[in-house]
Amino acid sequence: MKRRLKRFFGKLPFAPEIYWRLRQYGKPTGGFAFQKLSKAIPEWRKVGLNNLAQNKPPRGKKIFLFATLRYWIEHATLVGMALGALGNEVTLAFLPYANWQKPIDEFDLRRQNMFVRYVLSQAEPLIKVVPLLSTMNLDQHLPEALQKEIEDAALQDAQYTQQVEEINRNGKLYRLRLERNLQAAAAALAWMKKNKPDVVILPSGSILEFGAVFHAARSLSLPVVTYEFGEQRQRIWLSLNQPVMRQNTDELWQVFRDRPLTAEQRERIQNLYAARMKANLWENFARQWQGVPNVGGDQVRADLGLDERPVVLLAANVIGDSLTLGRQVFTDSMTEWLVKTAQLFAQRDDIQCIIRIHPGERYTSGPSVAEIFKNALKGERSFPQHIHLIAADAPFNTYDLIQIADLGLVYTTTVGLELALSGVPVIVVGNTHYRGRGFTFDPSSWEDYERMLFSVLNEPDRYRLSAEQVELAWRYAYRFFFNYPLPFPWHLWHFWLDVKEFPLERVLSEECKAIYEESFRCLCGESRHWSEEA
Repeated sequence: MKRRLKRFFGKLPFAPEIYWRLRQYGKPTGGFAFQKLSKAIPEWRKVGLNNLAQNKPPRGKKIFLFATLRYWIEHATLVGMALGALGNEVTLAFLPYANWQKPIDEFDLRRQNMFVRYVLSQAEPLIKVVPLLSTMNLDQHLPEALQKEIEDAALQDAQYTQQVEEINRNGKLYRLRLERNLQAAAAALAWMKKNKPDVVILPSGSILEFGAVFHAARSLSLPVVTYEFGEQRQRIWLSLNQPVMRQNTDELWQVFRDRPLTAEQRERIQNLYAARMKANLWENFARQWQGVPNVGGDQVRADLGLDERPVVLLAANVIGDSLTLGRQVFTDSMTEWLVKTAQLFAQRDDIQCIIRIHPGERYTSGPSVAEIFKNALKGERSFPQHIHLIAADAPFNTYDLIQIADLGLVYTTTVGLELALSGVPVIVVGNTHYRGRGFTFDPSSWEDYERMLFSVLNEPDRYRLSAEQVELAWRYAYRFFFNYPLPFPWHLWHFWLDVKEFPLERVLSEECKAIYEESFRCLCGESRHWSEEA
């Protein structure tokens, strides 16, 4: 009965809104509570308005900032208020979804919309709050090209959520993601056409409603800045007019490719590499890369029962990871590459193959790369003894495997870069940021791939990277880890801890101006000035 009443009242104009005002005014609903945000906004507002009054910054840009999901809305609220305090005219548009993969009835959704709007309205006039849900026109039709982009984005959403690459477009999840993305794109498109912002700012740019709004903005040729956070605290990734997870380093490499590292820079990147290898935390990096410290290549050879035949190390990504989706160069998917590579390996017992399952598989629910290999080789009488599957939770350090490898195979994982740092030739199959930088083998077809694969394995010593190539790899690694991310006070993963350490008043002070000025400028769509500072 309750569900039927909700469905009925959810279809009536203003019924959920009136109910919330009369029965729940100021109280959270659904997946939103915002206790910390509700307490913080008044102080941020006071600090921001005080900064405007005291410093009288010049009129900035007209910014359209978009967020959905609780944690992104919290983060975007502070970012928007900081940008407003710096003199920009900021509109924070939001959608009140607490979960991207579960349906929600109209009655509850509109009550959530009212609550989120109520909380965010405390930030005015530093930011203007626009609930996109209230502006949706379900009859609006998108241009054909944009419609296709939204359909592709919904496909990636389903792949990302289910961590598989083959998706049923008639399935419930795909249909849900398509409906929400189309609605988000249409609402954002209508607002942007009418209000003509100077720049659009949003997370990711590739998945969920973030991808939908990104495509809508680019269809109008508006500048779009996308942002995300990696493993370093107080650092942000920014990208202009591309989804940030593409990690486009073309401009960075053009500037720094021919600049040798200083002694201090070389020591710093070598110390980072040593920490990754030894499973230690280092500087502002907030995670370990290995579960166990390295024990040396000889020990690993003995543990795996390896002989003198050439060793190829295939370092896998997690299936459906956002760093792999849409990255195919000559394959239909990463899964297709794994299947065909497994079948190639099965016929070559003159080599030894190590398949390193990504440690991140321990925390996912999708199919394992091990399953893909086993299924690909079901036609064999038994699983080939020269192929070794290293499980995600197996007590092996990837850097020990790198030490004994004659060849590396990767899709987009950073292990490909680390193989090159050790002089190991590496074939890069996916469109990752370090592909084509001068120290990897980059096939553009299956024929190229097979030729490179067996050429190296037939004469492994001949294909070891030259000193010049290894030097390029070290230069690139330094620039990627220390120049590509920009300084930024508030990381998404530990947002409220960062807010305590870097309150808005401190970030806007003269003390921090030199640190964060360029980051906020680039966040507003300005060109980046690449420098040696990290």
